[in-house]
Amino acid sequence: MMDIKRYLDNLASDHPTPGGGSASALAGALAASLVSMTAGLSVKKGRLEKKKVMEIRRKASAIQERLYRAIEEDARSYEEVLKAFRLPKDTEKERSRRSRMIQKAYQKATVTPQRVCEDCLPLLEFSRTLISKGNPSAFSDAGVAAFLAGTAIEGGLLNIRINLGAIKDRTFVRKMEGFVRQIARKKAVLMKPILRELEAKG
Repeated sequence: MMDIKRYLDNLASDHPTPGGGSASALAGALAASLVSMTAGLSVKKGRLEKKKVMEIRRKASAIQERLYRAIEEDARSYEEVLKAFRLPKDTEKERSRRSRMIQKAYQKATVTPQRVCEDCLPLLEFSRTLISKGNPSAFSDAGVAAFLAGTAIEGGLLNIRINLGAIKDRTFVRKMEGFVRQIARKKAVLMKPILRELEAKG
């Protein structure tokens, strides 16, 4: 991937990609990196067994790699939507094909945000564990990780919802609406104890 300054400049440009979905993946990748760092700082300090800390660090590292790839994957998927809209529409056959390709692209554009959401849920669990039992000097880093992971989830859900508005397949839409509700509920449940823990330490 491009260096961070170039990425931020591209994000700030008037081009539609990279956009909010890509930024959500970046927020998740940053969360995973902070979880990994906080776990590393908790190997010798804190109330967690070394085996548990190393397991968290290993899983967070794997999630970070997936979310890192999702930064570009999300941008590419929306490029496919733009590409479909640019298809010719002079004849009935061309219009029919263009419509099918647009629908296909919109459905595909929901895939990466789904993965971002699913990958960030365990980051919330890891963050809570590290806030409560990790290195006491690094609880704020674990807290930032939780907020970034939560933001990534909210961003992923928002990008799914905006794509659903253009999809005509009602079965697909209902399925994805169910996914959105499920992830939103899980995120809310996981965030409550994290906020309590941070308030108690603050």
